[in-house]
Amino acid sequence: MTTSVSVLAKSKHKERIDKGVLVRAGKDRFDKPISLFQGDIFNAKVTTADSGGDIYVFESTREKEGGPSLHLHFEQDEFWYVLKGEFLFKVGEETFTTKAGDSVFGPRNVPHAFAKVGKGEAKLLMFHQPAGKIEKMFKDISEGATKNMTTDEEKNNFFLLYDLKRVGPPLTYSKW
Repeated sequence: MTTSVSVLAKSKHKERIDKGVLVRAGKDRFDKPISLFQGDIFNAKVTTADSGGDIYVFESTREKEGGPSLHLHFEQDEFWYVLKGEFLFKVGEETFTTKAGDSVFGPRNVPHAFAKVGKGEAKLLMFHQPAGKIEKMFKDISEGATKNMTTDEEKNNFFLLYDLKRVGPPLTYSKW
């Protein structure tokens, strides 16, 4: 019986690294930043492989105003920490205007979006827990997976492959 239990325990073990990792400021974990979403640069800090799928952490640098469509993740919570600049967030029915030092939590299955507001560079530290397929999705997009998609149906079907559903347009922001 103990052999069966130990085999079962080993089969549930997630592959993960077993050492500390330093990622320098402004650098990517493997010196291969992801570039997508109108010029966003994603520098991985903790990869899906590092954590055995438990978490994915990256720093997002954005010059352009705006952000992704309103969407939800079926399997992941999302957390944002504003490092630089200002952002507008919508999570469920709540809307938040944020600046450096602020953070926002977005639970799984709750629609959310964010938009960079104002001129200049802005940065977010973003966490996805568990990591799920989000890192793979970002890599696939950066390698052109969505380049030839012209219809909303094609784009929606693509995102569903990664346990993400688009449910509305990107946020807009204007200062009165």
